[in-house]
Amino acid sequence: MPSRSPQITFAPEARSAAAELGALPEWRLSDLYPSMDSPEFAADLAHMDAESKAFMGKYKGKLAEIAGGPDGAQALHEAIRAYEVIEDRMGRIISYAGLIYSTDTTNPAHGKFYGDAQEKVTNASSDLLFFTLEMNLVEDALIDRLMGTAPLDHYKPWLIDLRRDKPFQLEDRIEQLFHEKSTTGRSAWNRLFDETMASLRFEVDGETLTLEPTLTRLQDADGERRKSAAQAIAKTLGENARLFTLITNTLAKDKEISDRWRGFEDVADSRHLANRVEREVVDAMVAAVEAAHPRLSHRYYALKAKWFGKDKLEFWDRNAPLPKVPQRTIPWAEARDCVLDAYRGFSPKMADIAKRFFDEDWIDAPTRPGKAPGAFAHPTVPSAHPYVLVNYLGKPRDVMTLAHELGHGVHQVLAGPNGALMAPTPLTLAETASVFGEMLTFRKLLAETKDQAARKALLAGKVEDMINTVVRQIAFYSFERRVHTERRNGELTTEKLNEIWMDVQTSSLGPSINLSPGYETFWAYIPHFIHSPFYVYAYSFGDCLVNSLYGVYQSADPKFVENYFALLAAGGTKHHSELLAPFGLDARDPAFWQIGLKVIDGMITELEGMEG
Repeated sequence: MPSRSPQITFAPEARSAAAELGALPEWRLSDLYPSMDSPEFAADLAHMDAESKAFMGKYKGKLAEIAGGPDGAQALHEAIRAYEVIEDRMGRIISYAGLIYSTDTTNPAHGKFYGDAQEKVTNASSDLLFFTLEMNLVEDALIDRLMGTAPLDHYKPWLIDLRRDKPFQLEDRIEQLFHEKSTTGRSAWNRLFDETMASLRFEVDGETLTLEPTLTRLQDADGERRKSAAQAIAKTLGENARLFTLITNTLAKDKEISDRWRGFEDVADSRHLANRVEREVVDAMVAAVEAAHPRLSHRYYALKAKWFGKDKLEFWDRNAPLPKVPQRTIPWAEARDCVLDAYRGFSPKMADIAKRFFDEDWIDAPTRPGKAPGAFAHPTVPSAHPYVLVNYLGKPRDVMTLAHELGHGVHQVLAGPNGALMAPTPLTLAETASVFGEMLTFRKLLAETKDQAARKALLAGKVEDMINTVVRQIAFYSFERRVHTERRNGELTTEKLNEIWMDVQTSSLGPSINLSPGYETFWAYIPHFIHSPFYVYAYSFGDCLVNSLYGVYQSADPKFVENYFALLAAGGTKHHSELLAPFGLDARDPAFWQIGLKVIDGMITELEGMEG
């Protein structure tokens, strides 16, 4: 791992920009625990361990007998409820440790705290592994009968989902081995990636920057500053490519071993199962997006190159603001009001939930050395509340990111009453509220923008965001598929990874983007490849779905708001087909994807009609 730079320098303009942002909030993690060394945290660790062992002693080897007893439904309900309580406590512990770690991943004390918590949670959860495995050994006919009976019917969605995993579960001791070795396997490699990425430093025009502000420079109005940032990223990633290649190869092989033992046929089947989505649905989406490259990304970037007076854009110009459009720093307070007003225009209830994140210190916004890059909304556990992390730098895209993550947060708050087992939403629907929140914010800004140049810039920015969400994420998915498929034949060299990356990027971005030397290693900083293989297609799924939902909303469906909140509140209790049916939508229909893609197509057409 490269050594951490001893000092970060900030240019005068950086300090000035920070002042323009205003006071940025930092989250209050004491809602989970007072501190890392608090008696409350230590007590929960002890309770978790004791409860897990007691639960195993009470139920292991007895579930079939309990289910077949005279009060089977009541007894199984009690068992699942006890299991859920322990899961909630475990989730609280690991959520707190993970959030602490994300505030400064280069802090050794934070790293140790997170690592120790992971190990203790893994050890305790090993005592619970038997439960879901043994539940799936109870006769199907008996479970079918019992889960239609109160009070067990409350957990029917969870039981149905659990049984979908049945064909892929292994013998108890093998499952326990996989589980316990995760701390020295996948989790350890994930941590190595995070700490390495957080420790990287990028020399940009005399400044020493971390990844997040360096990536933000790619959106700078000054082309030379964009170029310098791109070259700095290329240089640092190139110098560390050997390590990122090793991490990628190791995790791809780790996944292949797990998939082979479990009997998954396709490299992405385990993700599809977790997402509760059929492979053919994802394949249809991918085919539709790839077929649309010429009329979406290729067409848009040719138009943008024309605006810049070039035949081709350099890759560092892809997300550049339009020329001759004034740029300004958007203060935090303005960003907050913009998002909340947009949410309120849709529903006061939605705005009220989002407002709690600001009022109750559930957001961490400043960019700091060592802080996790990017943004996320962490649901923690239903007995607590979600937290949002952003790296706010006052760009228009930062406002959209805030709207996006708050959408996640609203979704997580609404799904929370389903409890620890059924609140989590499959990724096929997890992006629904976030992308919808972005769309609401964008539409509000667009409606209020009267200046033609500013309107054009806003519309172009939205098109770029949608291309990044739909086209680019499917390209990421295609990259992952090729990497994981080829890894089955042996290790991939850095050169091979670079070759696959450049191939899928060339195909998706088109002939108007010049992928000059240096871009070939940009695959290395994408965290989703490491943390959540094949996660990325969920963004495309969510964007196309939201475009379709927004069309229903614009048609003034009187039940839309009611149905929308019902969708979010369902959490993980319903399949996507059941949740979309009230809107007249069906993701299993290949034509469904064309609805969302036509929205992007229409925006590009609108841009083509604007002069200048």
